[in-house]
Amino acid sequence: MNAQNACEGFALDRRQASSHTDPLCILCGSWLAGDGPQSGPLGIDLQEQHVKALDQLTFDNRFARLGDAFSTQVLPEPIADPRLVVASESAMALLDLDPAQAELPVFAELFSGHKLWEQADPRAMVYSGHQFGSYNPRLGDGRGLLLAEVLNDQGQHWDLHLKGAGQTPYSRMGDGRAVLRSSIREFLGSEALHALGIATSRALCVIGSSTAVWREARESAAMLTRLAQSHVRFGHFEYFYYTKQPEQQRLLIDHVLEHHYPECRGAEQPYLAMFRTIVERNAELIARWQAYGFCHGVMNTDNMSILGITFDFGPYAFLDDFDANFICNHSDDRGRYSYANQVPIAHWNLSALAQALTTVIEVEPLKEALGLFLPLYQAHYLDLMRRRLGLTTAEDDDMALVERLLQCMQRGGVDYSLFFRKLGEQPAAEALKVVRDDFIDLAAFDAWGADYLARCEREAGNAEGRRERMHAVNPLYVLRNYLAQKAIEAAEAGDYSEVRRLHQVLSKPFEEQPGMQAYAERPPEWGKHLEISCSS
Repeated sequence: MNAQNACEGFALDRRQASSHTDPLCILCGSWLAGDGPQSGPLGIDLQEQHVKALDQLTFDNRFARLGDAFSTQVLPEPIADPRLVVASESAMALLDLDPAQAELPVFAELFSGHKLWEQADPRAMVYSGHQFGSYNPRLGDGRGLLLAEVLNDQGQHWDLHLKGAGQTPYSRMGDGRAVLRSSIREFLGSEALHALGIATSRALCVIGSSTAVWREARESAAMLTRLAQSHVRFGHFEYFYYTKQPEQQRLLIDHVLEHHYPECRGAEQPYLAMFRTIVERNAELIARWQAYGFCHGVMNTDNMSILGITFDFGPYAFLDDFDANFICNHSDDRGRYSYANQVPIAHWNLSALAQALTTVIEVEPLKEALGLFLPLYQAHYLDLMRRRLGLTTAEDDDMALVERLLQCMQRGGVDYSLFFRKLGEQPAAEALKVVRDDFIDLAAFDAWGADYLARCEREAGNAEGRRERMHAVNPLYVLRNYLAQKAIEAAEAGDYSEVRRLHQVLSKPFEEQPGMQAYAERPPEWGKHLEISCSS
């Protein structure tokens, strides 16, 4: 009997986690004692490896130890016939996992709810939040579970979070499932943002199944495994504030301070220092969203991470043609979460968090910290846009230069990402002639181009290394909705190769990749108008 077949017969079923205290080798089913095996279940000398097998992970479930006031213990509900759709090697590396582990049957079984590490402690978190501006007093993980926290060899804690794991006490009449299309979209979105250098939760893998679920039509259930160093949201603090649980509120604040903002503990007012840092992180995050044309789509306070990372992907999109009023979520009738509104909404959400923290921080210092958001955002955004334009120094009129460019792009329906890439292909004067053809108001663009060219000429040595410098910050490959849709349709037909190929292309967005020109082209007209909803 080969190793894999042996493991299939003896691995622990998730419903059989018993009172054993020794760690379980989930690959071969044996109970281990002491310091663990000298060789792995496949005969590999694990002591010589820099990567780990699935049974070598170290768990430290810090959030679970906060107790039942913060989460409810729930077992995942398995999906039928689990199969690997796609996995991220770079996300696996955060857990020190050997990429080859993704090909083992037990990998799909673990991340589809069929098997469970004995040290895991699956919990559904409780929180509340403002959804489209209205307060919802009780939300929580309705289709997700904080499976466990893994401690890697660098001392980092990473939440293992299953999305689509079945019903929880917070499912609110839902089935607790995620569908294949939404799972693929979140996987691609989070990994694409990471490759662009935008702070985000990570996606370990998508597991598909034959389990049927109903949305607008019959679809297949899937599970996404998400990684983040915390799944605490603004809505966690709102929940304990509005339910008047000050002791739990302080416990949560202390938990976040100790584990995620330890540099603030030595400040004269640690809680205020933590909030100020959260404001700073969000200012940089939103600046990066805006600079790279990313639209989140559902910026509810329960979708805002306390770490200042992109979180809870729904109907997101990257801009194709530049449109400041672009709405990526067709359920957002009033455009609350349009591209242009992401900056004021982020400030609004931080204000909601500040309100929830008034139990431990005085109002005036909170207001002062909130006042940092817009100037910090503007500074980060302008720095990014200067770099995207190939500028290496700062001048007072640079923001006006950027705004005039965007106005020209708006009037002409210019492709936002390709413009910057083409602008960096050649010296400034030659590049302006190439991109000019994309604009409608040529007089306005020519006036802008003259000012831009003069701006470039005022920088000593600006031409040196211009192409390399601009290509390092202007992606050639962007996750466009139509590319994701084509990959999803293939996956729904049982072909996962396009999802995997697209993931690989997007993992190196700034590098030209041979044979991948089709992924760098302007989208067809039908591809610019796909409707994406919250339904998953």
